[in-house]
Amino acid sequence: MKTDCSIPATLAASSTPAGHQAMPDFTAEAREALYHTIFSRRDVRGQFLPDPVPDEVLSRLLTAAHFAPSVGFMQPWSFIVVKDPATKAAVHGAFDEANREAAEMFEAHRQGTYRSLKLEGIEEAPINLCITCDRDRAGPVVIGRTHLKVMDIYSAVCAVQNLWLAARAEGLGVGWVSIFHQARLKEILDIPERVIPIAYLCIGRVSHFFDKPELETAGWRSRLPLETLVHAERFGAPVPAALVPHLQADQARAARERKL
Repeated sequence: MKTDCSIPATLAASSTPAGHQAMPDFTAEAREALYHTIFSRRDVRGQFLPDPVPDEVLSRLLTAAHFAPSVGFMQPWSFIVVKDPATKAAVHGAFDEANREAAEMFEAHRQGTYRSLKLEGIEEAPINLCITCDRDRAGPVVIGRTHLKVMDIYSAVCAVQNLWLAARAEGLGVGWVSIFHQARLKEILDIPERVIPIAYLCIGRVSHFFDKPELETAGWRSRLPLETLVHAERFGAPVPAALVPHLQADQARAARERKL
């Protein structure tokens, strides 16, 4: 009896241990979709629409966040979903107080520009989401955190990025609000002492996405050339010359992608 023992090309390249299924490669279309999502992601403040976000969409975003990498598989994150207008108003008040203080910290010639920037969409966005980090969740000794104690915080930030990219793929805008006194935000949201807020996000449908980051459009800062940030073997050493044209071409591609 003749049997077909051929193996799909996407699976043949990798050997897998017994009992484990090989994961097929991404298609070219899937890769392009991922890069398009990354290049077109924006920090949204003033374009939120009042349309509600369906629970099934919110569930997909939270699941994407929960599947982020974490050192020692500690999964230090929790997610506080905020929809109550009264809670949003309290959080907005905390932002407003801190934002007035922040304006005074910049050079005099930049304070006017700073005050003109819209840096939050707390009350406009249908959903606010506070992502936190429980520093005790995995116990006192965690694989990978034995010498770098902040690895739990870095891990929680990975959940933020996962959620942000998933939101962009769903056609939702996300705005990260970080101008708070942490103690005040913890008080409003009943966050325990051992837990720290990592990100306060505004989430919802938007009227449009900007081609460029808003701070770049406003002239606050520009994106740095990637080739000035890549070094060979040692910090500060020049980027490998052969890599430069590829970096420049990919940055040009990213600039085109974000306009699509």
